[in-house]
Amino acid sequence: MFQDNNNINKDRLNTLSNSTIESQAITNDSALQIVKVIIAEDHLLFIEGLKSVLKQSEKFDFDITNIANTGPQLEEMLKTTDAELLLLDLNMPDKDGLNVLADIKGKYKDLKILALTNYDEVKLVKSAFKSGVDGYILKNIGIHDLHNAIDVVMDGRTYVGEGVELVNNGIKPLTPEMKAYQDKFLKKYNLTKREMEILSLIAQALSNKEIASELYISDQTVSVHRKNIMRKLGVSNAAALIKIAYENDLI
Repeated sequence: MFQDNNNINKDRLNTLSNSTIESQAITNDSALQIVKVIIAEDHLLFIEGLKSVLKQSEKFDFDITNIANTGPQLEEMLKTTDAELLLLDLNMPDKDGLNVLADIKGKYKDLKILALTNYDEVKLVKSAFKSGVDGYILKNIGIHDLHNAIDVVMDGRTYVGEGVELVNNGIKPLTPEMKAYQDKFLKKYNLTKREMEILSLIAQALSNKEIASELYISDQTVSVHRKNIMRKLGVSNAAALIKIAYENDLI
């Protein structure tokens, strides 16, 4: 009889243990932030690999609502979905990513767009940011880099991936015409030369620490300048600062 009771207790313990494990699994799953995603890409093998990588996220539960193989397909899909994140290949058939970008961002302002491409040409990178991408990464990056890029973009920040340059050789030649234009921009927004310098570095997606190291000043000083620049330009985040820098050809 005692043996039977022991067996019953063991069975109950195993059942309770299994229930606890299942409960923990459900809790862990529910802790993930669900993000609705559209993938715009025409290489099927790459799409399958991307799906697999997205499943490995420890922060997001990616719900892939649609997969577009062409630009026109993407435009149609966006009309009927409430996707929060777009993973966009800039090189697609019929109508490439750059040609649909501006229209997309204009219509779907809350949609985060991460360009995922093989192209690292400065001109193309600048055009992508001007057209509204929130992040730009190359396809040869690692899994961790992709998850980090998505994390940054979903947080409302701008991401520039490894190997992506925003200016040729880090320095853009300044012609007399450009110098005159920058001086006009300075006066219009009452920016100091130091603030203009910092704005240019912010537009290259440098952190406060990196800017401080570049200019031999403290992180706190950079933070104060950044806040003053945002106040003067009437914006509230780095993405908006970068957009203004590009629109006004400051870098």
